[in-house]
This record gives sequence, C-alpha cells and structure tokens, in this order.
Amino acid sequence: MTTTALMVLGTAGGGAATAAADTVIDTIPVGDGPGGLAITAKGNRAYVANSFDDTVSVVDTVTNTEITTVMVGDFPFWVAITPSGTRAYVTNQFDDTVSVIDTGTNMVVDTVTVGDAPREVALTPNGTSAYVPNLLDDTVSVIDTGTNTVIDTITVGDEPTGVAITTFGTRAYVTNAGDDTVSVIDTATNMVVDTITVGNRPFGVAITPFGTRAYVANGFDDSVSVIDTLANTVVDTIPVGNLPFGVAITPSGKRAYVSNRDDDTVSVIDTFTNTVIDTIPVGDAPLGVAITPSGKRAYVSNRDDDSVSVIATDQCIGSVCIGLGSLAGAGSSAGSGAGAGAGSLAAGGSAGSAGS
Repeated sequence: MTTTALMVLGTAGGGAATAAADTVIDTIPVGDGPGGLAITAKGNRAYVANSFDDTVSVVDTVTNTEITTVMVGDFPFWVAITPSGTRAYVTNQFDDTVSVIDTGTNMVVDTVTVGDAPREVALTPNGTSAYVPNLLDDTVSVIDTGTNTVIDTITVGDEPTGVAITTFGTRAYVTNAGDDTVSVIDTATNMVVDTITVGNRPFGVAITPFGTRAYVANGFDDSVSVIDTLANTVVDTIPVGNLPFGVAITPSGKRAYVSNRDDDTVSVIDTFTNTVIDTIPVGDAPLGVAITPSGKRAYVSNRDDDSVSVIATDQCIGSVCIGLGSLAGAGSSAGSGAGAGAGSLAAGGSAGSAGS
C-alpha cells in the first residue's frame, strides 16, 4: 500500500525532486528572540513569543509568512491558544503578567497579574483554566479564562518552568528545574499529589493523549525522561542532543520532537521504542516546538537567529506531500506549545514546551 501511494504521488508531482521526511522545508523570519510558539486548532496560524522585542509574531502557516505582530508585556516567553482558537495567552516573564490576545483582531484584550517570573502556560482541554508556572516564587498560578483572574496559587518545586495537562484535564505536570523534579497537580483540588525525580534541570514536558506517558526534557544531562503517569515513576531515559529544551508529540503519539538548544538540532523519538530515529539541523538555539493539527509540519523557534524552522514530518515530492504516518506507521496529527492533544490509543501525544 505504501509503494502504491508513493507512485501515485510521484506522478502528481511531475517528477520533481523528493524531499525526505523530517527535513526543514522553510525558514520564517520573526521577531527578536523567539521562544514559545503555538498553533491554532485549525492549523492556519502560529503565534510566536519574541522575548527580546516584547512582541508576538502571527504567522500564516499556509504561506509561512509573518502577517502581523502584537505588542505584549515585558519579555514574553511562552504562548498557548484556547481550544476554540479565539484567545492566545502569553506569559511576560519580566513584568509578572499574562497578555490575553483576541486572535480575531490580534489585539491584547486583557492583562492578568500572576506570580514572579512566569514561564510557560498550558490550558485545560475545555479551555476554562490556564496554568502558569512562576519561576522565582515556586508557584503555579491558575487563571479562570472566563474572568481572566487568578483563582488559585499552588506551591510546587524549585524554579518551575514547564507545564502540560492531560487530555482529560485531571492532572497538570510541572517541571521544576531547580530541584530536578516534576510536580503532579490534581486539577480538581489544585493540590500537588505526587513529586517525581527526573533528570538534571528539567524544562519542557509533553503528555500523551490518553495520559499514560509524560516526556520530560532534561536540559543539563541531555536526556528525556519518560514517566509512567499511572505509577508516576520514570520508566525510561532517552539520550538526545545538547541541552534539550522543548518537547512536542504528534497527536498519533508515535513521534516526539525535542529541540536541542546548544547544538541547533531537533531529535525525533520513536515513542514505541523510546529511541532517537532522526536528528534534524534547524536554526540557532531552538527553543519551542509545535506541530500542526494535520501532523504534517513541525514549527521550531530559533532564538538566536530570529527565525522559525518548518519541518516536513512526511515525505514531499515536488509540491505534493505524502503522510508516511498514516501509510507506513509514522505519526500524523499534532500537538502544540503546551497542554493536551488528541491521538491514537497506542501512545498518543500532546505538545509540551520548555523553560530555560
């Protein structure tokens, strides 16, 4: 079946050159110091937080061009988009706020004061709450997105940075870079119910759609810890590149994409074998990773060259791309920045993100 599909698409491509899967097919100039990024549920827009010029770039993912910029707070670090796609939440690390962007007008419609040095942000699957780790006061702020007010503050570990929420919204996993742990929060009570020791200085985290695994990027020991979320224990450790930072998992759950900040690459992990099956060169100092809902593209922000690399996760023949995930066993659909994704029962995947 795979061979037939390749032949058909080869004819459609008119004999044009074939690009292998997991290759960079485009580079998009954005603002100064891009960090976190997220893609709308429709897949037609990406929002990129530019830390060094206090803006968010809005990217048209059809043309892969920046179509506008939005002024936000001081040192925007991360971004998450509501499931409805109507709002983007942007953490501003240096003024302890979260900017709320109306994605219809691309204007800031609210500003929420949170804890000291907010890092990442993740939204619950129903979009009613946003969880924001605050690096310098060891807390997580919980925002009611209906009123855009902080309704709870949760004490976690030392220097919380990354956050991801299970697909069913019952647990939030928060990486604590200062004490090499992950705090597990019961979102019904907003209490920490478990603490898991992982690798050295954990940053990004992503959770599989059915909640059975969490993938944690350990920046200072160049590894990814795999957590069994039923037992809340580490069941595997995967060597990756130099200073892994962000994590995103395809909605099928078959692949995890990990940005390696200090060697300018992205590691591709097969989540069935928990091994690295590919390494992709990208831009300078990659941080955030987001995957389109179709699963055919991964977007990677490169902090030190002010760009976003676009990776084709499938195989392209001329202008026609074939999703190897649906035909030959690789992942299809997508996750983004932080929070939950949808996917297959086998492994599943939502996107995680990362702190520094």
